[in-house]
Amino acid sequence: MDGCAEAPAAGTVLNALATGRGSAFAIDLTVTAEVALDPDRDTVAGSVAEDADADTALVERCVELACETYGDADADYGGVVETTSEIPMASGLKSSSAAANATVLATLSALSVADDVPLKDAALLGVRAARETGVTVTGAFDDASASMLGGLTVTNNERDALLARDDVDWDVLVWTPPERAYSADADADRCTRIAPVAELVEELALAGRYETAMTVNGFAFCAALDQPTGPAVDALPLADGVGLSGTGPSHVAVGTHDALTEVQELWNERPGTTLLTTTRTTGGRVLTT
Repeated sequence: MDGCAEAPAAGTVLNALATGRGSAFAIDLTVTAEVALDPDRDTVAGSVAEDADADTALVERCVELACETYGDADADYGGVVETTSEIPMASGLKSSSAAANATVLATLSALSVADDVPLKDAALLGVRAARETGVTVTGAFDDASASMLGGLTVTNNERDALLARDDVDWDVLVWTPPERAYSADADADRCTRIAPVAELVEELALAGRYETAMTVNGFAFCAALDQPTGPAVDALPLADGVGLSGTGPSHVAVGTHDALTEVQELWNERPGTTLLTTTRTTGGRVLTT
């Protein structure tokens, strides 16, 4: 009973910490999960290929929930899950949502039910696991939906409702500094103080003005989360949109390849790494092993 699946990273248009409504878009960087269910095991054991000491509670809970929801009610499911990631952890690029999505899909594949479960329902299992294991403040349905469905999504995280989805075609530049920031550690109370700005960003996103929305969101949340605005200022004359992704520390710019190549030269002067990639209109998918 083996399964393998992948799901992409995502960048932020609207951070949901202020109002419970968020927006994100899929980026062509992936997490791959391999799941092996074993009826002779009593528990699920997880591992992260890039970090032997990483917390694996989220992916383990994803396997458990998928088995409880879609497996044989009379069966006990243990096993192992291993994730391999192209996404820097704790960088604001939704690595947790991507890992949860990939793990849920891999488990559904191992149970031979992946084709029967709507992708939104699969994403919601990962959201539930994230809430139960404390890796998210908002539930992150915005991040999870963008990763699972591909394209750009706008969501109400308090109701787990998908408000809009659209395909976007951008080149994407990511700058990730050396430090890390965990979503669960963000000052949510401070973020609620910028709710009026977040409401404006939501209006812009729902009107299809995604690049402007992510730029306004980025400056507002940089202020609320004490993140630097310098990278956005560097990018603004060239990129169509730029902003802090999640709670940081990564910044993401979108636009044309030539314009982002110029931004990359500026961002390369900062400590950390840059990566030039694209958006992704396809989301999570089962892989053949």
